[in-house]
Parts: sequence; C-alpha cells; structure tokens
Amino acid sequence: MIWSEEQKELCSRYSSPADVPEAERKYKCHTCHMVVESIPCPVCGEKNLEIMCPLDHCNCSHDITTNIEYCPLCGEAVCPQCGSHDVIQISRVTGYLQDVSGWNAGKQQELKDRKRYTVA
Repeated sequence: MIWSEEQKELCSRYSSPADVPEAERKYKCHTCHMVVESIPCPVCGEKNLEIMCPLDHCNCSHDITTNIEYCPLCGEAVCPQCGSHDVIQISRVTGYLQDVSGWNAGKQQELKDRKRYTVA
C-alpha cells in the first residue's frame, strides 16, 4: 500500500485513533453498520461505538486479495490496494478457512509477523 502524504501526516500527528480530537472523530456503529459523527448513534441509539481510524475510508471495491497489509496507525488489517479497513481476513487452519477476528491477541500477532516467500 502506498500511503498519500496526507495519510502519512495523520500517522505522524496521532499515535492511535483514540488520540484524534473528539471534534474530528468518526465512529463505526456495528449495530446498524453506519459511520456516524456522534455518540450515541443517531440511527439506532447504540452507545458502544468504535472510534474509526482516520485512515479508514470504508469504500473497498475489491472482492478478494491474496495479500493483506496492516495500518501503520491502528495496526488493523487493511486492503493492500486501497487501504480500506473494511476487510475480513481469513486464514486456512488445519484445512478450514476461518475469520481471524475471533483469534486471541497472541495468535493475531503471530499472523502479522509471518513472512511470505515465493519459491522460484
């Protein structure tokens, strides 16, 4: 992923999404699947909203990618082509495909630390 100068500047200004001032924050509501600018969600009233990473644009048009990258600001998986955080990362474990969001923190870090090699 090639990050724009504006995105690189955001990474240098904030160390995590929680550092973004409240006036500039956006939130993800996992109940009604909306991006909102205030708590509670004006659509469903949910109060437990996730602070969005300022690098997230939620508009990924790619169906499947073979690689994954991680956001330099929040560490979440992102689409390697457009940088959207709206991705589901799956891995093959003992022959089954599985969503990695249910894995514990240690197993997710192990996945991030893996290196891919191509044998010619």
